[in-house]
Amino acid sequence: MPSRTYRIGQIVPSSNTTMETEIPAMLHARMGVRPERFTFHSSRMRMKKVVKEELEAMDRDSDRCALELSDARVDVLGYACLVAIMSMGRGYHRVSAERLHQRTVENQAAAPVVTSAGALVDGLKVLGAKRISIICPYMKPLTRLVVDYIEHEGIEVRDFIALEIPDNLDVGRHDPERLLDIYKQVDRTGIDAFVASACVQMPSLPVVQRMQDAVGVPVVSAAVCTTHQMLDRLGLERFVPNAGALLGGGY
Repeated sequence: MPSRTYRIGQIVPSSNTTMETEIPAMLHARMGVRPERFTFHSSRMRMKKVVKEELEAMDRDSDRCALELSDARVDVLGYACLVAIMSMGRGYHRVSAERLHQRTVENQAAAPVVTSAGALVDGLKVLGAKRISIICPYMKPLTRLVVDYIEHEGIEVRDFIALEIPDNLDVGRHDPERLLDIYKQVDRTGIDAFVASACVQMPSLPVVQRMQDAVGVPVVSAAVCTTHQMLDRLGLERFVPNAGALLGGGY
């Protein structure tokens, strides 16, 4: 019997160059050891600078993207901008996911919606993490907003570092190998998990497993958590090789 092929829909900021590489990379790695197949389909929202005004305008465009992707009858949708969701107010990932899901229902193509913001929060909760430290590419005001959002969800942020990269293309160009030095600047005392990239645009997948081996606690990223939640919504085993503890098959 042939294995099933799942269509992965991605709602992507126009300047994002990482969501469409890291999530497919994880699922392609999974296809090497599991029978399910995946194809990838995107719709883009205009955004160049990671500032609140552009993020708000971009978020309004996400309804169109959900409608377009539901035309392709995708099996799950992933909204690929963590800070856009978090900048809209505490708990907004629930509002966004339900609204975008409703767009697919109205198009007679109901599909679950995962936001990277909600996936990060939920992934940390799945790990049982009560205290974390994080790396963000954002300017400090947006980074503090992200910290507040996570803490409002009941997870203490022990420490963080803001790389202060305002241009979203530059975020995507950030060398993930540098994270192996950057994380050492962050206080990790007493943490239960470490977030290597609280942003689906900042590449981190090549170093997640190595960082976890060095830190000694689960290491995740927004992309790792998004992949975990997508697999969960599809009813599939949450397993990807060499992508950290959350995707190790035990959660």
